[in-house]
Amino acid sequence: MLEHLNIQHFEMTDIRSYAQRSTGHLVKMSREQFNKLPRNFVGTQTGNVSEGEASVWLNSKGCDVCGTILSNESFLVSGRNIEGYTIVYSFITPNFDAFKNIISTLEDKGFKPKIMEVGKYTPKGKILTKKQESVLWFAFNMGFFDYPRKINSIELSKKLGIGVSTFSEVTRRGIHRLLEHHLETLDSS
Repeated sequence: MLEHLNIQHFEMTDIRSYAQRSTGHLVKMSREQFNKLPRNFVGTQTGNVSEGEASVWLNSKGCDVCGTILSNESFLVSGRNIEGYTIVYSFITPNFDAFKNIISTLEDKGFKPKIMEVGKYTPKGKILTKKQESVLWFAFNMGFFDYPRKINSIELSKKLGIGVSTFSEVTRRGIHRLLEHHLETLDSS
């Protein structure tokens, strides 16, 4: 999107997937570069513009990397630019086969992915059920508890493959268990 406007000096600081397979790229650039954007630039939502720099959300159907991740029933947690055109993506897949498919598809498209870390979700404690812990973990990591929220319950329940009412009940019961446990430990100390 920016290359054809001759905007070459920018930093991609975040990537978020949204409903209908669209993607938001948070891009930081100088105020001078920002001023090169046409006023009606499609897919742009201004975030923060200060004296020296601007951060803008560029919404699109996504790049090949984002599209590959999203098309494998996976979702982006974030994308961070670390140097030049090197971006570190964090994403969650429903299984290892989806992960392998993402990597092989990216290689087939000419990318050279470097796997920095692969982890498997494992329950950490005995306070929550496995389902409560995994739903709360996903909700927390996707920004559901942030202010302002980065994702709402409808979007999150779709990503988790459960109904909104199920998401609400699992979340409410999990938080109830956590608070109950926390408050009991306060009373005993």
